[in-house]
Amino acid sequence: MEVLRITTSGSVDDGKSTLIGRLLYDTNSIPQDKMEALHAASKRKGLDFTDLSLLTDGLVAEREQGITIDVAHIYFSTPNRKYIIADTPGHVEYTRNMVTGASNAQVSLILIDARKGIVEQTYRHFFIASLLRIPYLVVCVNKMDLVEYSEARFNQIVEDFQALVASASYKAPSIKFIPISSLYGENVAGKSEKISWYQGDSLLGYLEQISFDHADSSHPARFPVQSVIRPRTEAFHDFRGFAGKVASGQFNVGDEIISLPSQQTSKIKSIEQFEKQLDIAQARESVVITLETEIDTSRGSMLAKVDNAPALLKDITANICWMDQQKLVPGKTYLLQHGINRVKAKVQQLLEVVDVTSNKLVEDRKEMGLNDIGKIAIRTAAPIFADAYSVNPANGAFILIDEFSNSTVAVGFVV
Repeated sequence: MEVLRITTSGSVDDGKSTLIGRLLYDTNSIPQDKMEALHAASKRKGLDFTDLSLLTDGLVAEREQGITIDVAHIYFSTPNRKYIIADTPGHVEYTRNMVTGASNAQVSLILIDARKGIVEQTYRHFFIASLLRIPYLVVCVNKMDLVEYSEARFNQIVEDFQALVASASYKAPSIKFIPISSLYGENVAGKSEKISWYQGDSLLGYLEQISFDHADSSHPARFPVQSVIRPRTEAFHDFRGFAGKVASGQFNVGDEIISLPSQQTSKIKSIEQFEKQLDIAQARESVVITLETEIDTSRGSMLAKVDNAPALLKDITANICWMDQQKLVPGKTYLLQHGINRVKAKVQQLLEVVDVTSNKLVEDRKEMGLNDIGKIAIRTAAPIFADAYSVNPANGAFILIDEFSNSTVAVGFVV
């Protein structure tokens, strides 16, 4: 079955963890022993209901404070498809966790408390969903039970959010608004009689219908070489294959390809997967590619189609989310990791920092701090083979590493 990757986001106490717990409960994805443990834990907390948020808030600090700190990945399935949900924190100080949790998502669930409406974190989470080019956006107006399931309140929040969308540079292909009550399961897995004025699908009903391109066929073909296969045995004396995972697009036997950085060309002779011979290798498939001629290709090289190859970039402009306590100051050198390649990189200039609460750009900042999002100019010691993130997300992201502490200090997206 196909897998749909979802990220949740929202402000503190908007009910993200409860919503996920409700989805698990209503799809019968909770084992009996875990359900009994939930009942017992809820009683210990003095609650007269089962606290489904305890399913995802696994850290002791999360349970004690009633907040989400770390990213939790939750798996469940229906007869139609499998789901992976990244439950990300809502606090501003954990923005970096939200960026990493949302990086592979096809759907972003943004929760809004029906009583509070759009708050500062709503702007931040919408901006990050736009930055990551998440194609499907689902705005869940939660806690409708606390506003007596008011249609007027729901419509007001929809109007406010559409004004926010209108001010953004990136327009998600699909935005869906759904009124829900995650505590009572209204409009989560099934239609709600208490929200009869809403004629659309329930949340799960909508998620079941979402379709997307698994093969990333619209993206350019990219194959980072992870290893060169040279068995040197009697049976495979002259065999030379390139093993790796197709990052995006697809390759066909007979395609004319170019190897970077050598820029030598050849044609694909065969595509092999274990003991099978394939005609086509698609995105996320691990294969071995052999070529008709010997060219200079090794670990760290990238194969691409001749008519649509990435540029060799040394001067890069990128959006980044800063993830370190030490501030980013222009002039400092880091290690830039793109795919399996790692090169030295110097931050030439801090171009702008984003005020995500207003979508305004601040251009006179001298440094970036923890959880800030902004745009920088970088120069690398050796070229990387990256696409713009908006064109090909699978080949447009990188991380920056502090070469002394070896900690990841930023995640970046090539502009």
